[in-house]
Amino acid sequence: MAKLHLVVANKNYSSWSLRPWMAMTMAGLPFDETVIQLDVADTKKKIRRHSKAGRLPVLHHGERVIWESLAILEYLAETFPEKNFWPKQTGLRAIARSVSSEMHAGFSALRNECPMNIRRPHNKIALSEAALSDISRIEQIWRNCRTTAGAGDFLFGKFCNADAMFTPVVSRFDSFDIKVSRVSRGYMNAVMDTVAFRKWTEDALKERWIIEADEVD
Repeated sequence: MAKLHLVVANKNYSSWSLRPWMAMTMAGLPFDETVIQLDVADTKKKIRRHSKAGRLPVLHHGERVIWESLAILEYLAETFPEKNFWPKQTGLRAIARSVSSEMHAGFSALRNECPMNIRRPHNKIALSEAALSDISRIEQIWRNCRTTAGAGDFLFGKFCNADAMFTPVVSRFDSFDIKVSRVSRGYMNAVMDTVAFRKWTEDALKERWIIEADEVD
């Protein structure tokens, strides 16, 4: 089978890139990796070598080119069904897809006010009511998923695409020292304690690239 090649952006900042990277790493899929620095003179040129959409991440699988995080996750689930990228049970799989799509499309206030920045010193900032509402809804999702799934440390027991979609939120909650419930903190700890997340963090902390817009005091 053709080799997988994932093209990602700065690991310190790129929440979209983190998602498929986490899913593939947690599933134990071997893949080549290319990191493209954002917001420099040749960024667009380098990205367009991989995808005409001009966005990262991009997955190459032989002659196939798949772009956009959720599309990559769906492709992985279809191509490697034995890896159980989605829950096996139909009902849980439907919920997992629903909350993943909600994460993909929503929570703009939280995204804008708390950009992912793994290197950021952990401290609080004042948040808008819209951002606080986003946080409340995310915690509700996590609580409901954990209650529905039963045993296991992740949203649906074992790590799946839904967890990959919410991993950047875990990072945001942690780096902005957002107060969460015991259940949410337990889930966050489980994600941050994975070998995959620790490796991504290690790589992110080695980067010296700065995107000023994402350096929120």
